[in-house]
Amino acid sequence: MKKIVLACLFLLGGLTVSAQKFAYVDTEYILKHLPDYKSSQTQLEGLSQQYQKDVDQLFAEVDKMYRAYQADQVLLTDDMRKRRENEIIEKEKKAKEVQRQKFGPEGDLFQMRTKLLKPIQEKVAKAVGEVAKIKYLDFVFDKSSESTMMIYASASFDISNDVIVKLGFKPGTVVK
Repeated sequence: MKKIVLACLFLLGGLTVSAQKFAYVDTEYILKHLPDYKSSQTQLEGLSQQYQKDVDQLFAEVDKMYRAYQADQVLLTDDMRKRRENEIIEKEKKAKEVQRQKFGPEGDLFQMRTKLLKPIQEKVAKAVGEVAKIKYLDFVFDKSSESTMMIYASASFDISNDVIVKLGFKPGTVVK
């Protein structure tokens, strides 16, 4: 009799445990439906093309200077040759610097992309969070990224403070 009662308790206990609810979104698909995103992408493409045109023009000038130098090289004195070589090197350095300023990781294009797209991405993330709460979802993943990325998680599943306590430290105290 005890075994039957114990089995019933386990059975009832198993029924009360709620399962975690997962979902996914395709942010690329969502972004393609937003006019603000399309407008920002068009603006970024135009800016990128203009920057590329400017950089190409600088490198074309370097190439033109180098070809002129090669044609005149036999007629130049050592001092003149050295001066022209330095001019070409400086012009090339300037072209590479402009290229880095426009296209580098901290460049103008990257900063403009961040300025234009961050508010849109935040708007999408907020909407995902709201939908997740309405549908009682615990986790939402983004399937469009190369590595599956979690973009929403219910705060009730965050065990970060528990881990900090287990390690013997006090939550909320950040080491500087």
